[in-house]
Amino acid sequence: MAVSLLVTATLVPVAALAGDMVTVTDITGRKVEVEVPVEKVILGEGRQIYFTAALDSEDPFKRVVGWRDDFEKADNDGYHQYLEKYPEMTDLPTFGGTKTGTFDVEQAVALEPDVIILNLDAKVATEEGGYIEKLNKVGIPVVYVDFREKPMENTEPSMRLIGKLFGKEEKAEEFIEFRAAEIAKVTDKLAAQKDLVKPVVFMERAGGYSDDCCMSFGDGNFGKMVEMAGGVNLAADIIPGTFGTVNPEQIIASDPDHIIVTGANWELYIPGGNWVGVGPGADPEVTGDKLAKLMKRPGFTGVKAVRENNVHAIWHQFYNNPYQFVAIQQIAKWLHPDLFADLDPDATFKELHDRFLPIDYRPGYFVSLNSSK
Repeated sequence: MAVSLLVTATLVPVAALAGDMVTVTDITGRKVEVEVPVEKVILGEGRQIYFTAALDSEDPFKRVVGWRDDFEKADNDGYHQYLEKYPEMTDLPTFGGTKTGTFDVEQAVALEPDVIILNLDAKVATEEGGYIEKLNKVGIPVVYVDFREKPMENTEPSMRLIGKLFGKEEKAEEFIEFRAAEIAKVTDKLAAQKDLVKPVVFMERAGGYSDDCCMSFGDGNFGKMVEMAGGVNLAADIIPGTFGTVNPEQIIASDPDHIIVTGANWELYIPGGNWVGVGPGADPEVTGDKLAKLMKRPGFTGVKAVRENNVHAIWHQFYNNPYQFVAIQQIAKWLHPDLFADLDPDATFKELHDRFLPIDYRPGYFVSLNSSK
């Protein structure tokens, strides 16, 4: 809420205002007063358009008055797919990140947002920078959501919070029900198996993004998705938190049954890099070739997954948006192809687009060196 609106609110009864002043609880447990439905929103990360689009599917930018400048760099193909339909999005003011100390409070205040939505991973930097206090002084509330740190726990409450802010509670519940049903297609079938053999999986985070090897996931995020999909996450006992690094020698010693690399089009980050550019509209021949080259690194040569071509790549951005249930289905299909022969993650993702998103589905989010999978 902007300063001028805050003054008005002290003079006019709440019932007389266009919206209702409510107290919401964000993902950190903070109680925040916000006038809903919000009309002006600043997105603390450009990729938050993933959830904005799922609720404001008729126009995902109608409330957005500013956003962080990461979308084009982190998901170049996705950015340009939205740009085709919404060229006006390039006119939106952009911000740096709170974690880099480049978030401009004065610019934010000038845009008179009703709320600023930040990701949970920005909380420490936001507090250290005193952003909350500065914004509170001018009547701009801040709420935290999370699809990255603990997505299996926090996706549903985050979507409900955003639904409340947008006045789209029913749409949020519809999305949550769809997500839960699609996850259950995997978890219910796995739970019914008496003697399920769980393959060991090494998840490489952003393989080829740099020359270093090998970033991975502990017991959260993609590591948890592997477990939900009926696998054993190789790094679960090695990485104490959600994100960390595994020594290449450890990969060889563990001899994983499957290797899954996350990737996206990072041309603006690492031009001509070795990353695997899976994502909307990606060419499977190109992404498959790049994935195969990554397996020639010392940490992967000779391991069982490479010998048997059980090497796959998946869209990195599943790690930070409410669509992660599609990733769970795809991983389950790779790990247990016979059990999930009838499961079609591409069809699931297409249904998500058809029901909730303003853009058409373009395959290319997954690739495998095993043509039978």
